[in-house]
Amino acid sequence: MTIRRFAPGSLVLAAAALVLLPTMPALAAEGIDGRSLGLLWTLPFAGILLSIALMPLAVPHFWHHHFGKVAAFWGLCVVLPFALTAGAGATLHTLLETALHEYIPFIILLFTLFTVAGGVRLTGNLHGSPSLNTAMLLVGTVLASWMGTTGASMLMIRPLLRANDNRKHSVHVVVFFIFLVSNIGGALTPLGDPPLFLGFLKGVSFFWTTHALFLPTMVVVVLLLGIFYALDSWLYRREGCVPADPTPDSPIGIEGGINLILLGAVILAVLMSGTWHPGHGISIAGVHVETQNLARDILLLAIAFASLKLTAKATRDGNGFTWGPIAEVAKLFAGIFVTIIPAIAILRAGTDGALGPLVSLASHADGSPNNIMYFWLTGILSSFLDNAPTYLVFFNMAGGDAQTLMGPLFTTLMAISAGAVFMGANSYIGNAPNFMVKAIAEEKGLRMPSFFGYMAWSCSILLPCFALVTLLFFLF
Repeated sequence: MTIRRFAPGSLVLAAAALVLLPTMPALAAEGIDGRSLGLLWTLPFAGILLSIALMPLAVPHFWHHHFGKVAAFWGLCVVLPFALTAGAGATLHTLLETALHEYIPFIILLFTLFTVAGGVRLTGNLHGSPSLNTAMLLVGTVLASWMGTTGASMLMIRPLLRANDNRKHSVHVVVFFIFLVSNIGGALTPLGDPPLFLGFLKGVSFFWTTHALFLPTMVVVVLLLGIFYALDSWLYRREGCVPADPTPDSPIGIEGGINLILLGAVILAVLMSGTWHPGHGISIAGVHVETQNLARDILLLAIAFASLKLTAKATRDGNGFTWGPIAEVAKLFAGIFVTIIPAIAILRAGTDGALGPLVSLASHADGSPNNIMYFWLTGILSSFLDNAPTYLVFFNMAGGDAQTLMGPLFTTLMAISAGAVFMGANSYIGNAPNFMVKAIAEEKGLRMPSFFGYMAWSCSILLPCFALVTLLFFLF
């Protein structure tokens, strides 16, 4: 008799189906009734987020080669029980809704920003004095809201490293770069950071983030730039004589300038989708897609294609441009957007759902939102889990209606948005550019802090800044 061998993943999938099936409600066209879902349905979502957080550190070689399979595994832990209980048709409809309304627009924007930003290259070199370093951090911070934290990070990190390659102390420069350019600088538009774009897709106005987060962002940016300048000046004076600069000063130039025009086109395309509402669209397998959103995504893909055609290969090569990072994001977020479906349904059920205690924790006794808790809960989770799905979780916990959140619950949405964007800087895994910047710095020979070493920096510098933001904006 032949004994069939089963992969461990298959056994886990079978176990997940057996556990989840009894709690699976029937899927209707209007969605899923989160009141009948148990907490077990959130395990695949927690599993994929913990995999993203821990596996690159614990099993880096395995993760590098199999992260797509890990994401697919967790996604199947939701899809198979759905399909077995509600039927393939209803399950496919739910997945298609998520793909067409959220995942595909999200990935198209990231892909376009990644492609366009990867075609801009700063050449030349300047001396990394405290004044120049502070100015470069400020420029990168401003750019982050308009070309994305990933795009601004990839554009600015190499020139900043070249400017400081003869400094004895330069680790702090990269740490503050991650704080400001890779995270906090992206707070002012939906282009800046993925969670804000998810909010835009949910109906938050394009310039709402600019208006709502301007003052909190300015407070944190001014504080961090001031702390950085004081620290960098002190270390600069301590260094005394420094080695000869391996990349002598030379005028700053720019290659791939056409991409700056294309970046403007990206902004116009996104603005168009938020302001033009013709009131009709198309239906794809029963899922309605509005005309303005379809037009935006087609325009963004056309802009990315134009960038590839119009940018010299040498410019992208000089930037170290590869498709690896965006491919990783696309695969991981496919799993995230699938596994988050039941979690969002539970949160929509409010206190009647399995996450009622968490919903209650974020509310006062009279039922009004506790904005301090929204800021810190969103922020703490965004420090260790990806900040885009974390934003989505708390957005839905607060009701999920963009008009209400921009109106009567203005401060609540501000707390969620600030927590997701700002506190992505608390660890290397809080936001996608953090690890990318760390890897580039180490490739250039800089010995960056360990995972917990970096957190020592962030806890001592960022947390007091966030406490001040709490007092100024969310206490009353």
